[in-house]
Amino acid sequence: MSDFNPLMNFKLQRVQKAPDSDRFSSSPAWTQDAQYEIVDPETQKTWGFVCIDNTQRGPGLGGIRMAPNITLNEVSRLSRVMTHKNSAACIPYGGGKAGLVLNDPAFLSDPQTRAMLMEKFADALFELENYVPAPDMGTNEKDVQIIHNNHSQKLGTQKHSRGGAGRPINKGGIPIDDWELTAHGLFSAIKVIESVDESLDLSKTNFIVQGFGNVGAPTAIKLQEAGATLVGASDINIALWNSKGLDVHLLNKVRKEIGGLRNYPLEVEKKFSQDKLDWLLEAPCDVMVPCARPDAITAKNVDRVQCRYILQGANTPSSKPIEYYLHHRHNILSLTDFIVNAGGVIGCAVERNMIIDDSYADKVKQIGVRTYVENLICNTISNNVLENYTRMKNCKGYIFRDAATELATERLFSQEMWL
Repeated sequence: MSDFNPLMNFKLQRVQKAPDSDRFSSSPAWTQDAQYEIVDPETQKTWGFVCIDNTQRGPGLGGIRMAPNITLNEVSRLSRVMTHKNSAACIPYGGGKAGLVLNDPAFLSDPQTRAMLMEKFADALFELENYVPAPDMGTNEKDVQIIHNNHSQKLGTQKHSRGGAGRPINKGGIPIDDWELTAHGLFSAIKVIESVDESLDLSKTNFIVQGFGNVGAPTAIKLQEAGATLVGASDINIALWNSKGLDVHLLNKVRKEIGGLRNYPLEVEKKFSQDKLDWLLEAPCDVMVPCARPDAITAKNVDRVQCRYILQGANTPSSKPIEYYLHHRHNILSLTDFIVNAGGVIGCAVERNMIIDDSYADKVKQIGVRTYVENLICNTISNNVLENYTRMKNCKGYIFRDAATELATERLFSQEMWL
C-alpha cells in the first residue's frame, strides 16, 4: 500500500442500492444488508468495505480480510456466511465482514505503517456499534488489538463490548490463530464424519490442503497425527504434489519464510507455479481442504475434482449449485463452511462474554480458558455436523448445505445460546 498517507483520514460511506435493485431479490426478509465503503474524504479513494448482513442475534461479528483484489461483492457474500455461521453455532452475534484493499505486499512487513492504517480504520469503525471485527485472511490479533485500544480510549474504559475480538492472550483476548481454533473445529468435523461413514478411515486417508497458512497448516498437522497422509499443499507462491506424502512439519516451517512453500527442500513429483495453483484441486485424494479465497471450485474445474470429501476451511470455496453437482453427479460430500470452520467465532464469543460477565469469566478460568474454548468448539461443531448429516440423509435430494442453511435459519430467531 505504497500510497498510504498517515495524515489521511478514513470515513464510512453508506452504499445506496439502486431504487429498483430488489424487484427480483432472492435475499430473505431477515437480512439488513447494510454496506459501506471506507473512503478517503479528500481523494474519494476507496480503501475497503464493511458489510453488516444481520443483527437478529446480536451485533454482526466477522473478520477483516486484507487482499489486493477484495471487492464489495466478496465482503457482502462473506457477511451472509457469518450470519449463518454465528447463528448455527448458537452464539449471540449476527453476521458482518470487512475488507481492506492491500496493493503492496511489502506493507505487511512494515509494522509502523500497518499500525497507522489500522488506527485510521479503527477511527472509521467507531461509528458502527453493530459490527465486531476479528482477524481474518491478511490480518491478525495485533491488528484487532489496535482497534480495541482505539475504541477503549474513545470510551474511557477497557471494559466494553466494542473494538473487536480475537486479541492477543496477554491482552485478555483469545488468539484464534495461535491456538489454532479454526483447525480444531475442522478436525472435530471430519472425526464425526469418520464415525458415521464407514468408508472413511483417517489412518488410511490422503489429503490436500489448498492454502497452507494459519488454518491449513495446523489442520494438516492434526490430520497427519490421526494417521492421514498429506499429498498436496499450496500457498500463494507454489503448489506441491507428491503421492508418497509431504513432510507436514517441514512445510509448516518454510511457510513462514520469504517465498513460503517454494523453500520446501525435498523432492516432489509435481510443482505448479503461481498461474497454475488451482491445478492442485484436480489432483486425486480422499479429503480436499480448501483454506484460501472464495470460489476455488467452479464450473471450470468441477468435473476434474477427484476427492471424496471437501472439508471447507475457507468461506464459500464453492457455490451451492456446484455443491449440488459434486454431490449428485460425483458423490462428493462438501462439509459446509459455516458449520465446520466456526472455531474462530466461537473463541471470539467466549472472549467478549468474559469481558462483560465476571461470573462467566470465573467459570471459564476455573476450567482453563483454552480447555474451555476447545471443548466448546469440539462439542458445538461435532453436534452440528451430526445433526446436518442426519438431516441430509433423511431428506431426499438434500446436500449438506441444504441441511446447514435450514438449521442456521431456524436458530436465527431462537434465543438459545451455547456459551
